[in-house]
Amino acid sequence: MAAGEWVSVSSQRDGERADLDLEREELTADPNAELAELTAIYVSRGVPEELARQVAEAMSTNDVVDAHARDELGLDPTALARPGQAAIASATAFALGALIPTITVALAPVGLRTIALATTALVALGALGAVGAGIGGGSRWRGVLRVAAGGGLAMLITGLVGRAVHATGL
Repeated sequence: MAAGEWVSVSSQRDGERADLDLEREELTADPNAELAELTAIYVSRGVPEELARQVAEAMSTNDVVDAHARDELGLDPTALARPGQAAIASATAFALGALIPTITVALAPVGLRTIALATTALVALGALGAVGAGIGGGSRWRGVLRVAAGGGLAMLITGLVGRAVHATGL
């Protein structure tokens, strides 16, 4: 999980850096066109043309790349994606998330492991859905349903694929 996260976020960061490099090239090649582009962005946000031009010029005098990165590309050059941080977070979440199923399998009688594992996993997923929705300010019940239904569907599909290829159960 951590390796996949690192690869994914590294790709995102590479794209962000490439966008910034391209923007630097465009600013060097045709600064007037880039100023007009920044002005047009502010006009599209409701700033009157003359004021938009003044704002674009003022933003460009401080750090022209930063102004274009933020307003044209939607990037903060000081806060690009961090693959190492994402990998550590993913590894930690994966390890902590594995505790409940691991404990369940260790404690459940052999004949009940599958049902115990599915049940505790769905309860844990529902709880995490509620917590996530609460943190985000959304409906906790919607979070419970979304995460538990998605997790349940994933477990069902995984189980069916396992059965189709004659994988042994717990």
